[in-house]
Amino acid sequence: MLYKQIEYIFGECSRSVPFKSTVNVRPVRTRVFKEREDLVAFIRAHVPKLENGSVLVVTSKIVALAEGRTAKVGDKQRLVKKESSWQLQAKYGKITLKDGVLMWNAGIDSSNAFGGIVLLPKDSFKTAAALRRKLLRFYKIKRLGVVVTDSRIMPLRAGVVGIALGYAGFKGLRDYRGEKDLSGVSFFVTRTDVADSLATAAVLEMGEGDERQPLAIIEGAPVEFADRINKKELLIAFEDDMYAPLFSKKRKR
Repeated sequence: MLYKQIEYIFGECSRSVPFKSTVNVRPVRTRVFKEREDLVAFIRAHVPKLENGSVLVVTSKIVALAEGRTAKVGDKQRLVKKESSWQLQAKYGKITLKDGVLMWNAGIDSSNAFGGIVLLPKDSFKTAAALRRKLLRFYKIKRLGVVVTDSRIMPLRAGVVGIALGYAGFKGLRDYRGEKDLSGVSFFVTRTDVADSLATAAVLEMGEGDERQPLAIIEGAPVEFADRINKKELLIAFEDDMYAPLFSKKRKR
């Protein structure tokens, strides 16, 4: 099984004492997940143990399958419109706004769907929170993060990276505003997107093809665990977005 160790070292840019953390990202190979299957039982069967302070990553595909969020290929265009609050026609489909996030075709995907299409989960934050509650009891630990991931394409970049559609158990944003850099200059806008960073690290290991690794375990991540989170903390208003000039019409989230 592929096991990758990534070391992050945060120097004195905003802390008097250097912070060092060794982060381990381990994908979990499983059997093929079946539609309407019990997701908690599936996780427990393939992840018999979790260490305290772990982050469990679950791909949105199996979450959606557990919810029965599937359809026929012919329904795709209708569902893209239904599932998104805004659409912009592009070369290979539609750029859409769904749950405050720009994504391709409302996240509806035909890969690993066995002839059909799979929608995104109905409420990934709610699912992440429910999974966390149940798994905390099962693994008998006190600190656990859960991330529901998907993959996305970045503007003007080839390839996909991960995105956290929902998460629970930790703060998804690290704020550096008001702190100082190495030269003593205060940060004005800098914040770190913790949730999507974890998602990208996991998606890199889990793969996009036939790896059959819909789960991943992250250990040693420099996150701030919390029982309550603000699921809107990563969203920003259109007028504050640096890429807003690329869009001809403003849309509210």
